[in-house]
Amino acid sequence: MPASDSISLPEFVTSPVIVVLMGWYLVLSCLAFLVFAHDKRAARTRRSRVPERRLHLLELLGGFPGAWLAIFMFHHKSSKGSFLVVTVLASAVNLLVLFGVLKVVGVVS
Repeated sequence: MPASDSISLPEFVTSPVIVVLMGWYLVLSCLAFLVFAHDKRAARTRRSRVPERRLHLLELLGGFPGAWLAIFMFHHKSSKGSFLVVTVLASAVNLLVLFGVLKVVGVVS
């Protein structure tokens, strides 16, 4: 493939702020997923559980995508309405903050 036909990323994706944000959300999502999986296993084996406050903190810090993935994959906390309400709120806060940062950086107008 000639060099002129190579695929290039949009300019905003290579912005240091965007790269850091993508890394942050990726790491926190993986961590949240693993902690939710650990808590599900602990629930099944009647071992010490991860406090819900800690699960919500991971969501709020940026791990909400991994938390949602774990909730759907493991059906963990999926029937507990009060837990899901807080998860939705943590997700909304994250999306609003992310949108604000993208607006400041100039990615969205």
